[in-house]
Amino acid sequence: MDWATKWEKFLSTMESEYFQKLLLDGLSNTVKVAVLGLIIGIFIGTLIAVVKVAPKYKLFSRILDKICSVYVALFRGTPMVVQLLLAYYVMLPSLGVKEVNSLTVGIIVFGMNSGAYVSEIMRGGINSVDVGQMEAGRAMGLSYSTTMTKIVIPQAIKNILPTLGNEFITLIKETSVLSFITVYDLYTALSTIGSKNYEKMVPYLVMAVIYIVLVLLITLGVRLIENAFAKSDKNATEKTQEKENA
Repeated sequence: MDWATKWEKFLSTMESEYFQKLLLDGLSNTVKVAVLGLIIGIFIGTLIAVVKVAPKYKLFSRILDKICSVYVALFRGTPMVVQLLLAYYVMLPSLGVKEVNSLTVGIIVFGMNSGAYVSEIMRGGINSVDVGQMEAGRAMGLSYSTTMTKIVIPQAIKNILPTLGNEFITLIKETSVLSFITVYDLYTALSTIGSKNYEKMVPYLVMAVIYIVLVLLITLGVRLIENAFAKSDKNATEKTQEKENA
């Protein structure tokens, strides 16, 4: 079968509103899991990073540090698909949970997995901020947590923004394993469309193009945010210089 015929079959299939909705729903679920997973991951990762870099003067802080280390080791040491399978088919049934939305499970697992990676990213970002920033905040009478939240972490996020973008890209690509727990994602949608005419070559090529477009859009978004931060820093520096020269 030639390429023209394959494309014609694919396009004729996509004329159906049912398959159009199928593709949009799959794309929507893919983006939803990646976006919400990253948000959860940033929250969890930031908390873990703060615990890891905090002084270990007290027993409680040392215990928390060990718990965080175990968490990171578990989620970084096992594949995403294994985590999804364990959560959906082992842990939830053992807890007596019978009816659960697989999409919700996917979002939570992706968020917890991302949190383990973001924690190391954030820890590196916090360590890259000049220690003088923490000392200045404490000298102004701010508590450790307030200084970390309002001074150190915002600067750390600027430093790690490209790496967070890479984490987002990784999550987008890893959503293809959501089909293991019956989530209707982009992969499942295009596989179903391909099964319509027993021809999956074109649907899989379309899938690859969609993933590439998503990655390019994320890359563009990260660059725009970086440029906005750089412009803001430049304006702040110029204003400071003007005040000094006045």
